[in-house]
Amino acid sequence: MGAIVRCLPPPSGIEILVCSGWSRATRGETVTMSTPTSQPVATAAAGSVDAVKVYGKGGTEVRALDGVTVSFERGRFTAIMGPSGSGKSTLMHCLAGLDRLSGGKAYIGDVDVSDLNDKQLTMLRRDQVGFVFQSFNLIPTLTALENITLPLALGGRKPDQQWLDRVIDAVSLRPRLSHKPSELSGGQQQRVAVARALVTRPQIIFADEPTGNLDSHSSTEILEFMRHAVDEFGQTIVMVTHDPGAASHADRVVFLADGRVVDEMESPTAERILDHLKRLGG
Repeated sequence: MGAIVRCLPPPSGIEILVCSGWSRATRGETVTMSTPTSQPVATAAAGSVDAVKVYGKGGTEVRALDGVTVSFERGRFTAIMGPSGSGKSTLMHCLAGLDRLSGGKAYIGDVDVSDLNDKQLTMLRRDQVGFVFQSFNLIPTLTALENITLPLALGGRKPDQQWLDRVIDAVSLRPRLSHKPSELSGGQQQRVAVARALVTRPQIIFADEPTGNLDSHSSTEILEFMRHAVDEFGQTIVMVTHDPGAASHADRVVFLADGRVVDEMESPTAERILDHLKRLGG
C-alpha cells in the first residue's frame, strides 16, 4: 500500500511532486503516493527502468545493457564508469535518444524517450539535451560563436544575449569568438563544445569521454568548467569516462559491469575510484 501524505494547509494551492509527475494538492487534501515501479523518480533529469540493449542474434548476441535501472538527479554531476564493454557509452546513448533500447524504458525528465519517433527525438535532443563528445564535433566552416549558437539557429531561436555572454565568459572564450576550429587548440575547441551544450539551457548534458583527446592541463580546465556549470548554473551533467581523475570532479559515480549497475559512490576521490575499478576488473 502506498504511503499517505497529509498536505499542510497552505495559503493557496501548492504543487507537490508524485511519482507520475506534477499533481496539485489543495488545502487539507490527502494524497496517496505509491512507490514508482515503471518510471524513475520524477525529480530526476534522466533515467532508465529495466533497460536492455541487445546487439546481434543467436550465437553472436551481446547484451550491452542487461536490466539497468538508474536515475540522475537534477543539478548534479554524475560520472559513469566501468571496465571496457561494461555498457557505459551504450547507456548514455540510449538515455540521450541516440540509440534505441531493445527493452525497458529511458526517460529525459518525464518524457519516455522509448516512445518518441525520429522527428520527436530530434526535437528533444535539440531543445532539451546538450552533448559534449571526445571528438569536439564542431563545424569547421563556422566561427566559435557560430558553433556555440548553432543549436539555437537550427531551432529558429535567437540567443538570450545575457545568458550567452555568461556562458562565453564562464569558458573564457571571448577573445576567440571569431576564430574557426582550425585556429583553436584542442582545449579551446572543447570549451566551444561545452558552451554549445550550455547555450540552450538543456535539462541535461551528456559528455562522452570529453577529455579523451586533451592534454592534462586542458583536461583539468574542461572538468573545472563542467563543475562550474553544475555549481553556478544548476546544470545536470552525466559523463562517461575511464579516467578516475576526471570522475573525481563529479558528485557521484555509477559503476557498470557486464551491462548492469553494480555499485555507486558519493563524493568520489581518484584513489577510491581506482581501487573500486581494480575490484571490478577495470
